[in-house]
Amino acid sequence: MTPAEKLLWQEVRAKKLGVRFRRQQIIAGFIVDFYCHKAALVVEVDGDIHDLQKEEDERREKVLREMGLRIVRFGNDEVVSRLSTVVAEKIRELLLPS
Repeated sequence: MTPAEKLLWQEVRAKKLGVRFRRQQIIAGFIVDFYCHKAALVVEVDGDIHDLQKEEDERREKVLREMGLRIVRFGNDEVVSRLSTVVAEKIRELLLPS
């Protein structure tokens, strides 16, 4: 895991948000950073490499969305500099029932 992924994992692991997240989960042949089955939510933490693979990321997201999953992406910098906002406002909001 990258340093940003490690930071985020410390905040979502062990049902700290009331649901279980798995890390490095394989779904449809893709490895996603974090996955919550109960909320059908994939959380990705993107580093600089993702600037070079936008088409692959779009194809991958299309497959995952067709499976009924929601995907949220955060940049490494965003996770490191605004961890509490990422967790408390964005991820927690996506976990609330619609």
